[in-house]
Amino acid sequence: MFIGHFTEEPWQDQKSGLVGQATIDMEISNRLYDPAVGAELYNRYLDEKVYAEEVGFDGLMMNEHHSTPFCIGGVVNTEAHILARITKKAKICIMGNLLPLWDDPLWLAEQLAMMDMISGGRVVSGWVRGTGRESISHNSNPTINWGRYQEAHDFVVKAWTVPGPWRWEGKYLHYRYVNPWAMPLQKPHPPIWIPGAASRATVKWAAENHFPYVMIAGDLTLAKLSFDYYKEAAAESGYQSGTEHVLDMVKVHVDETEELAEEVARKFLGGVSNPFVEGNEGGVRPWVQGLPGLNPRSANARMPVAATLAAGRGGAAQRISFEDQVKQLRIIHGTPKTVLPKIRTVLETLRPGGIFFWDGDGAMSHNDQMRSLHLFGTEVIPAAREMGKEMALKGPFETPRVTGLTPIDRLPAGATKT
Repeated sequence: MFIGHFTEEPWQDQKSGLVGQATIDMEISNRLYDPAVGAELYNRYLDEKVYAEEVGFDGLMMNEHHSTPFCIGGVVNTEAHILARITKKAKICIMGNLLPLWDDPLWLAEQLAMMDMISGGRVVSGWVRGTGRESISHNSNPTINWGRYQEAHDFVVKAWTVPGPWRWEGKYLHYRYVNPWAMPLQKPHPPIWIPGAASRATVKWAAENHFPYVMIAGDLTLAKLSFDYYKEAAAESGYQSGTEHVLDMVKVHVDETEELAEEVARKFLGGVSNPFVEGNEGGVRPWVQGLPGLNPRSANARMPVAATLAAGRGGAAQRISFEDQVKQLRIIHGTPKTVLPKIRTVLETLRPGGIFFWDGDGAMSHNDQMRSLHLFGTEVIPAAREMGKEMALKGPFETPRVTGLTPIDRLPAGATKT
């Protein structure tokens, strides 16, 4: 079983007035930004990831959001390039690059190939579409987001696998000459994982391409429905999916005492408002979260329970209380002895081949995170691995990797193969 670490890398600066306050997404001016604080935070999060590798995590997950303080990792590839050089063993899991925003995905293919070589073949490339925030921030047409996403994927994979030079004339992308001199170390290309939050279109697309699907920190019921739909979509595509095709993420904080663990875990809800952290959402404009044209109804039909869970998004903070999240295992906290039975419940319920522990977020301090990472390494990770063996939860790197159709077969209408 694959075990990874994740943090959203939130902005933390008490002078800004943003920490612990219910704010409205995309209505926060960057006049509150302090580059000196930003410099400290970037290096802090890098140090924590290096330590996460030292204590035994298999992978370090990074993500990317734009024009918002809840995630300062706005250029995920920069951080990933640094980690490619300063870490040694852990997979560098980019979850992920926003494909529709890349007007030049050849540049993206080159960046990731260089990163893969520098890391010694440790890059895991995740593709995401981005939210309405990203489309607005980078002036990207939401109505062609899904189409650009798919074509950019096909183009990057072909750039990684098919010797050049060749020409690409697609619906959205046009290249007279494709012949990158940087090619990935991993063959045929770095693993591609697809993170998501229960969109049926995304789950189905991941299954059709044999790509592992990573459920991003949600309700256990919703995660189970998503994984079951993956199996159904895989069967329709002619194969039987296994534990290696699904991974989960859950917020877990481990500490020295039960009292301290609860005190720190409450900080998940005490940082800057984050629309993806239940109970800490602040205000989200519906037209931003569901930008018109971004997700056609036919493509965005979520799992049956998802609409109910998403209803009210954009309401006041504390929509789901800390206590209720603990009961629902959205947040797990305690000493190693008390968190392990709850982690077992998650593994038994979902049977994922991998799990990312989300920690060090919200208003948590560097010391909070380092204590937790130490206990993860000494007690939680070894025990979780034993659970994975007991339940036969094979991870994505424990079975032969199979990808879907080749980019030649997946060329969009009008694209040339030469």
